[in-house]
Amino acid sequence: MAVQTVAPGTTVDLGPASGLSCRECGESFPLGPIFACELCFGPLEVAYELPSGDPEELRKRIEAGPANIWRYAPLLPVPADVAEKPNLNPGWTPLVKADNLARELGVEPGKLFVKDDSGNPTHSFKDRVVAQAIEAARAFGFTTLSCSSTGNLAGAVGAAAARAGFRSCVFIPHDLEQGKVVMAGVYGGDLVAIEGNYDDVNRFCSELIGDPLGEGWGFVNVNLRPYYGEGSKTLAYEICEQLGWVIPDQLVIPIASGSQLTKIDKGLQELIKLGLVEDKPYKIFGAQAEGCSPVSVAFKAGHDVVKPQKPNTIAKSLAIGNPADGPYVLDIARRTGGAVEDVNDEQVVDAIKLLARTEGIFAETAGGVTVGVTRKLVEAGLIDPALTTVVLNTGDGLKTLDAVADSSQATATIRPSLDAFRDAGLAH
Repeated sequence: MAVQTVAPGTTVDLGPASGLSCRECGESFPLGPIFACELCFGPLEVAYELPSGDPEELRKRIEAGPANIWRYAPLLPVPADVAEKPNLNPGWTPLVKADNLARELGVEPGKLFVKDDSGNPTHSFKDRVVAQAIEAARAFGFTTLSCSSTGNLAGAVGAAAARAGFRSCVFIPHDLEQGKVVMAGVYGGDLVAIEGNYDDVNRFCSELIGDPLGEGWGFVNVNLRPYYGEGSKTLAYEICEQLGWVIPDQLVIPIASGSQLTKIDKGLQELIKLGLVEDKPYKIFGAQAEGCSPVSVAFKAGHDVVKPQKPNTIAKSLAIGNPADGPYVLDIARRTGGAVEDVNDEQVVDAIKLLARTEGIFAETAGGVTVGVTRKLVEAGLIDPALTTVVLNTGDGLKTLDAVADSSQATATIRPSLDAFRDAGLAH
C-alpha cells in the first residue's frame, strides 16, 4: 500500500500526542498518517503525554476555555493554538435533563439526560471528529480531505474543508436520504455516489488510498482515523463536566463503526486517570437497528467475533454491516456490565416521535435507535431507573424527514374561520 509519510526532519505539532500505539500488540509508531500496525495489522491509537499536576488547576483551565471542544485541547491531538485556526469549532452541545421522557420510560425524575449533538455546525456529532482530522491533515501536509460516509460525515467534511481552505471529495452510497445528499453537496466540494452500500464505499476508498490517485489525500476515517476518532472523546469530557465532573452511571450510545462508543469509554478512563472525576463503576450500552445489528447479534450469542451483515434499515447513518470496532464494543459492554441491544424500524420511528413529543428534540433515525433501545433496556430491567443515565442523540431529524413524514402531517386542513376550527374539534 502506498502510504504518505511525513517528510524527514519535519516537526509534527499535535500537542500532547506523543505517537501512535497498536491497540492489539502495543507496538509504538511515530505520529503520521497511518492507521494499521505494521506487525499485526491491529488499529492504531493516539498515545499521549497527558498533563500532570493538580487536577483542580486543570479543571479551572478547561472551564476557562472556549465553549467548544477546544476547551479540552490539553487532552487532544491538536496544537495549543488550535482555537485560532479556521475550524468549525464544534461541541459544548446541550445536556438536556429529560424529565418528561423519563416519566414515559419509567425512569426517576432528574436521572435521565439526553446529550443532544444535533446543535453542532452541520447538525451531527461528526463535526467533532472532523475537527480533529483537519488538524492532523494540516500537520501532515494534505491538500484534499475525503471520507467514506453514510451521510453525516460527508457533510461535516465538506463544511470543515470549505472553512479551512481544503479541497474536498467525499464518497457516499447512492441511496442516501436526500437531505443528507444536499447537505453534503452544498459546500462546493466533489460528492461522489457509489453504487452499493457503505461497506462497498469503504472498500473503494481503501483502494483509492493505496493508488497514486490518492496522493495528498487525507481520508478522515482511514489514514487519519487514529486522530479523527479522538474527537468522540469530547462527548465523554462534556457529559462529565456538565454533570459537575461526575461520570454518569449508565450511557446509551449508537453503534455504526463502533468507534464513538470505544472513544467515549477511552475519554472516561482518561478523566479518571487525570483525577478530574472520581473513579466509579459505569455501564455502557450499545444501540443498533435490527436491520443492521451485527454487534447486537454477537453480544446476545456470547460471541467475540462480529459476523458482517447486509444492512436493511431506515437508520442509514448506522448502516455499517462490518463495523471496524465491533469486537472492542463487545469488550467494553461486557467489561462495564452493559449490553448491546437493537430495535426494529417501527420502534425507531416511535422513539423519534416520543423524544420530540416529550422533550422537543427532533432526532434523526440514529437518535430514534438510542431512545428506542433505552426504552427496551428499561423494560428488561437492564437499565436501573434510579441511576443517572445519559442517552446520545447524534444528529438532527431534519436530515431524515422521510422516516416520519407519513405520520407527521397537518392535524387538519380547515377554512379560515372560527366555526371551521370549532367543527374540526380543535377548540379545547
